[in-house]
Amino acid sequence: MFVPSIKSCGAVLCLACLLLSGCGQSEKASQPAAPAEEPAPVEEKAPAYITAADDFSNLTLDNAETPVYDHYTLAQRRAKGLTTVLPKITPYKDKKVAYLTFDDGPDEKNTAAVLDILKQEGVKATFYVLGKNVKAYPDITKRIFNEGHALGNHSYDHDYKRLYASADSYLAEMEQADDAIYELLGVRPLITRAPSGRMGNFTAAYEAIMDANGYVEHDWNVSSADAAPNHPVAQDFIDNISGQAVMNSAIILMHSSAGHEETVKALPEIIRVLREKGYSFGIITPMTPQPW
Repeated sequence: MFVPSIKSCGAVLCLACLLLSGCGQSEKASQPAAPAEEPAPVEEKAPAYITAADDFSNLTLDNAETPVYDHYTLAQRRAKGLTTVLPKITPYKDKKVAYLTFDDGPDEKNTAAVLDILKQEGVKATFYVLGKNVKAYPDITKRIFNEGHALGNHSYDHDYKRLYASADSYLAEMEQADDAIYELLGVRPLITRAPSGRMGNFTAAYEAIMDANGYVEHDWNVSSADAAPNHPVAQDFIDNISGQAVMNSAIILMHSSAGHEETVKALPEIIRVLREKGYSFGIITPMTPQPW
């Protein structure tokens, strides 16, 4: 019997190997492919904020970085028999903090641009919003909230005639704005800012009705003057803030609504100047020291 050498049958062996290999591949190909693993969903980080207790007893924090909201509207508090009156608030300890505040928004252009700059700079701010603009720009309002800035109530539509017709009319405007924010976010702010400020607009009746309904009003002690009628420009705002920011607690008035492109332009330099002066940045809460 003839037994071929390995050398003489190399081609046959190679062919056999190929055939065997091919069989293996064919067998593998016939098997169903294992399903690809789907990537785990990325969980969105919930915004950090404090929710007021039913009796407001937890508003004693020394924290200028975390927003404070109520998870009830005033109407819900009344219906549940819960208090609407805040206890005596102890302000934060005296620190060198700058509070960047922006009135009259949100809008889709300038408020969005301000948020981009704040995110890039790692700075939190306070946005005193109008209820009608919350309804018009819900996505921008959500972005303010989700990025950890503070939302404050600046009335529903900034109508001086309605706001300052009476204290009851003022309260109705504030509640209307609260309801717009609550409908969107499930919380409402306790902080407010009166259009054009409390000085010269509030009487004792306004002060009493605000206290009875748990609102904490903050005006400002540093003004950018970005709403002045003589069309100031970015450098004017920078100079104004640089010259006025000499106190430990600097509450700075700016605007982020339509027509305030120069404010957007000035903001990076304003942040730089305030840092150079030794300020950290905080957001307004019921515990923020009053500006006066």
